[in-house]
Amino acid sequence: MSDGQHVDLHLHSTASDGALAPEAVVDAARAAGLAAIALTDHDTVGGVDAAIRAGQSLGVRVIAGVELSAHDGAMEVHLLGLHIARVDLMASALARFRDDRVTRAEQIVAKLNAIGVPLTVDAVLAESGGGAVGRPHVARALVKGGFVADEREAFYRYLATGKKAYVDKPRLEVADAVRLVHEAGGIVVWAHPGSEGRRERVERFVAAGIDGLEVRHPSHNADDIDRLTALADFFRLVPSGGSDWHGQPGARAIGMMNVPAEWLAVQERRAESRRAA
Repeated sequence: MSDGQHVDLHLHSTASDGALAPEAVVDAARAAGLAAIALTDHDTVGGVDAAIRAGQSLGVRVIAGVELSAHDGAMEVHLLGLHIARVDLMASALARFRDDRVTRAEQIVAKLNAIGVPLTVDAVLAESGGGAVGRPHVARALVKGGFVADEREAFYRYLATGKKAYVDKPRLEVADAVRLVHEAGGIVVWAHPGSEGRRERVERFVAAGIDGLEVRHPSHNADDIDRLTALADFFRLVPSGGSDWHGQPGARAIGMMNVPAEWLAVQERRAESRRAA
């Protein structure tokens, strides 16, 4: 249980591939004693308004956020847009990416059909609940259809990179993703850099305009955290952290990274500076 002095700035809901509605995510944050959260669904801000309303009712501050998939050369990276001031502007910009996600899901289903797996697009879209559709929804539809035993098997047999039903995501370059977030009044944090968070790449992302690094994440070990903290200090980037919780039972728990509320204030100052520039 948190003491009200911690935040979780990386959470997902049914607006993308999370298991809980935005309101339920906020309620879980309240139960965990968190002072604030950021809802950061994949390529959509569709759950933000509902989460903010729930937060006002439950006494949990909700930061408007998003998690964007972008590319740096051949490598896919995830970027968190946090403290988004113009949610409407971001929603309009992301509409094209939602359409691209549906097209990708259709292509995955077509590949599955071609190898004898009679999954339907409607079954996949039903799993997304009208949110941003992704491979986890295909995996869940495969489980419900009885084609695989669990989601892990779905990825191992069909959906992981290089497997028979894998389809690349449409490409969004890092600089373009940064521009989208800045235009909507937010700041950009490189999500879970892990071992890829080395000085050369961080320096390149700084040149593209990123504002921060996700220092605390469940996938990071102690060496990762120390290295990323040092890089954030050196490049004057704001620190961030979160559980990347998707509302499902398992090793991760909301608030588990004990991110200090002070980091939120640091981020807010950076966001205000960006908007004033």
